[in-house]
Amino acid sequence: MMYTKLHRGSSCILAICDEGLIGKTFEEEGLFLEISEDFYKGEKKTKEEVFEMLKDGNIKNFNIVGKESISVALKAGIIEKENILRIGGVPHAQSLLL
Repeated sequence: MMYTKLHRGSSCILAICDEGLIGKTFEEEGLFLEISEDFYKGEKKTKEEVFEMLKDGNIKNFNIVGKESISVALKAGIIEKENILRIGGVPHAQSLLL
């Protein structure tokens, strides 16, 4: 399972995170990743539900953390392998679709 949370502001961003990472912090070589409940913890979704959200086309900005979430985003074509960062062993990617 994954959490998804839609943030609305001047633009919308969908935060997607593996369920088990909420509340954890990772650091590696000067990079810092805090997986806060405020930003990431929203609705629990299955892989299939997250895939449909990514393919919907209405949301253009994404912040994705965790092996399962990254795997779904790769399958949906939202990100590419070479754009994935690993911080403390945890994969993280951001995407802006035009």
